[in-house]
Amino acid sequence: MNDDARSEKPVADPRADATSRVQPDPHRLLADLEAEAMRYETPNGNDHMVWHLWNRTGRAAPVVVLFHGGAGSWRHWVRNIPVLAERYRVLVPDLPGLGESDFPPDGDDAEAIAAIVAAGIDGVIGEDTPYDVVGFSFGATIAACVGAQRGDRVRSVTIIGSSGVGPLGSAVQLLKVRHLQGEERRETHRENLNRLMIADRAKIDELALLIQDWNTVRSRLRTPAMSRSGAILRALDRLHAPLNGIWGEFDAPANPRAPERIAALRERKPEADIRTIPEAGHWVAYEAAETVNGMLLEMLERTAGR
Repeated sequence: MNDDARSEKPVADPRADATSRVQPDPHRLLADLEAEAMRYETPNGNDHMVWHLWNRTGRAAPVVVLFHGGAGSWRHWVRNIPVLAERYRVLVPDLPGLGESDFPPDGDDAEAIAAIVAAGIDGVIGEDTPYDVVGFSFGATIAACVGAQRGDRVRSVTIIGSSGVGPLGSAVQLLKVRHLQGEERRETHRENLNRLMIADRAKIDELALLIQDWNTVRSRLRTPAMSRSGAILRALDRLHAPLNGIWGEFDAPANPRAPERIAALRERKPEADIRTIPEAGHWVAYEAAETVNGMLLEMLERTAGR
């Protein structure tokens, strides 16, 4: 879910989110979106890594690859895939050790995991096809590493809510959830999402709760140490592609040092396009999806001719 989080004892929150009563059925929404995609499996040591590819263009469109956050899956991008797929082939993995993908041979090395991921991209779209990469939280580390490893084949790298580019922010206290059931489990997920991922509690809808529970059950990879290992900084120093950065104003794990993170990134990569989305939290691509989608399309279009 995130790379600056710790756990404490659970406390149930009985409050219900009124917006959930007017949302489409989240199970059907996720099932329909997944059914629309082509599914691929690529090598992951002796096991496999799972990918989904969406393309609503009806042609061999440019490729953008999206990497989800820690304790996540492709579902972190549920509000972005449909929009991006109108113009791009959108390739989204479950990163090794998360979602449906098997555990990697080395679960402590971001650069080794990125090499598995980069080889997987080659296996799905071919070794000569250029592509853009976008990464959220831990996925930002993987995006930067893939960009560094694949050089000029990568048209651009966009990092969203990255925790590894500057001073450490707050260690968000999360509630334990795995042993809970029913309404207590649901409300604990709601509390964790509000503490860490979504700043506006009213925007924690049934879909967000469903995604959070599905991802939590299948999370096996410990991502925080890799995000803070310096792997992303080493990758950024080797990066040839244009760099973009997006943060929510109220990104919980980044604050209160978010301005310092952004300043550190600007100093390291002065040409980078770095933006902050007002009143949004860490999972900004979900909470402020319309704004993020517009930014991503603009950023991707700028590098389409590379």
